[in-house]
Amino acid sequence: MNVENLVSSITPELFERLQYGASTGRWPDGTELTEAQKEQTVQLVMLYQAKVAKSNEQFTINEDGEMVQKSKRELQKEFKAENEIARFTENDL
Repeated sequence: MNVENLVSSITPELFERLQYGASTGRWPDGTELTEAQKEQTVQLVMLYQAKVAKSNEQFTINEDGEMVQKSKRELQKEFKAENEIARFTENDL
């Protein structure tokens, strides 16, 4: 199986399970990952992030396979652009 087919076969639900396993060292049912599973899971998560998930997280992998670290300013700008509903000051409370 080539890389493109592998990545395209990963569903969002499977990606969430892989991401959980990579971050906790356990599958969602509590089963502990072996060392080989940990390595492969992290690689799959990074590959999926690079090819499919256009992540807005601070640390991620871009399409070229390079690690991207966004600055605090970039994150604030993205967050405000996507999620701003209302703005209040201390005097408004």
